[in-house]
Amino acid sequence: MGLGYDAEVTTSLTTGVTPLSAYQRRLFWFLSAASFFEGFDYMALAQLLPDIRQSLSLSPEYGGLLVGFINIGMVLAYFLSRMADVWGRRRLLAVTVAGYTISSLLTGLTGSVAMFGLMQLLSRVFLTAEIAAAMVCAAEEYPAERRGMVVGVIQACSSLGAIVCAGVVPLLLQTPYGWRSVYFVGSVPLLLLAIARRNMRETARYEEQVIKQGDKPRATDLLRILRSPYRNRMLQLATIWGLTFFCTQSAILFWKEFAVSDRGFTAGQVGGSLTIAAVAAMPLVFATGKLLDIVGRRRGAVVVFLGSAITVVLAYSLTSRVGLTLALLLGIAGTSAMLSVLNTYTTELFPTELRGDAFGWANSLLGRLAAVFSPMLVGKLAASWGWGLAVSSTALGPLLALVLILMLLPETRGQELEQTSQLR
Repeated sequence: MGLGYDAEVTTSLTTGVTPLSAYQRRLFWFLSAASFFEGFDYMALAQLLPDIRQSLSLSPEYGGLLVGFINIGMVLAYFLSRMADVWGRRRLLAVTVAGYTISSLLTGLTGSVAMFGLMQLLSRVFLTAEIAAAMVCAAEEYPAERRGMVVGVIQACSSLGAIVCAGVVPLLLQTPYGWRSVYFVGSVPLLLLAIARRNMRETARYEEQVIKQGDKPRATDLLRILRSPYRNRMLQLATIWGLTFFCTQSAILFWKEFAVSDRGFTAGQVGGSLTIAAVAAMPLVFATGKLLDIVGRRRGAVVVFLGSAITVVLAYSLTSRVGLTLALLLGIAGTSAMLSVLNTYTTELFPTELRGDAFGWANSLLGRLAAVFSPMLVGKLAASWGWGLAVSSTALGPLLALVLILMLLPETRGQELEQTSQLR
């Protein structure tokens, strides 16, 4: 293929599917593990927010402002994400894994609102850039007919991390360190991940199409993509990401607040519902990538985005615990699946020399602005509307995002990155 793929990779004559090499399988585990900890950290804040608010004497409104401040880190992550095109994918992953390990540990040691917010902001910076680098690596290192599946499974591992977190938080809250112990435990496995990444090598596409051709951008050239023919495509995806994040950033985060205050659930009932929903959602989450490879990105988007919008509303409007848990199950699957669709599109529609920068602009710098303001707005509206109506209103985001996907984005299923980056 002329892209430096592992010599073990050959196409099966009977199935037409390219088997994964030993290195690709190891890389798959590494990238999936990196995604796992993103989900763990995100669910930690969602699970612990009421306890943290009580510990730090914060009202629900100021709790929303704290989350909004923390989420600014996802926007600042652009400045790290874009370095994938300057430093390379491998080096960026090394920096982000180490950075998150340290900031997670320090979160558990903080004693004030300001320091907690700052450490969690830094965690978001490193996590967001880490996921961007992982998705770019996945797109560049795996065969076209499996790209959707690989990206989808890596994204699904974020939900797996959320499941583990939901299961261990009730136990860790009983320890002498309370909510702090969650961040201590969350940082330990990352030390092993930091060691494991030493066996990772630079992606073949980056080496051949960027390093060997001398097309590496300068670290200070922040506006490079705005001068390229891909500016409009990046802005389109940034808008779609923003509309999606407006929903996903609040849909699960405030469910515990809603269930306790609006439905009278106990902490134990909430923990049980979250665990059941998260575990039961996993088959759907892991199936998303395969769905994209079978039916295509556009048809898959219709199923995922439309279904997600409906289930988010149900998760904040039904009254029975059984109904709410089922809606939460589908909501968890949907919020993860929407990100799989957009991760796939964003890594496919740009050339190798701009892929990291484009992901940083669309996902972090512009797209995640909505992730910053969504919790703030929802927290503000909840004071007068209640959590149910406040969060349900965010379901409008995926509906508008789906309209833009169908209007603006091409079908990319089964095509090599060199082809998909030229589609208009």
